[in-house]
Amino acid sequence: MFVSFEKKPTLEEIKQCWCDFAGEPQKLNLPSAPKQFLHYFEEDNRPQARLDRELEGGMAISLGRLREDKQYDYKFVCLSHNTLRGAAGGAVLMAELLAAKGYLD
Repeated sequence: MFVSFEKKPTLEEIKQCWCDFAGEPQKLNLPSAPKQFLHYFEEDNRPQARLDRELEGGMAISLGRLREDKQYDYKFVCLSHNTLRGAAGGAVLMAELLAAKGYLD
């Protein structure tokens, strides 16, 4: 990912936002929701598909290698499980969210 901001945050501010982030599925403690949606890895070689795709049952997002960029403000690597977080798990999580919000009554 490459990102630019109107007011450029520090690397530590970005990492703290990722660490503190909790979406509606986490706030509602939905069964399929990962406890921690975003996981940042400090290691230079992470995330890796082989090691990190199953994080929190495949429903979490792995982030790493955050660094400044010459063209944009920052760049980083982002990894998710295409089936579990994407198609299948995403559909189940959406159904849980709709049910929790009363849309399926």
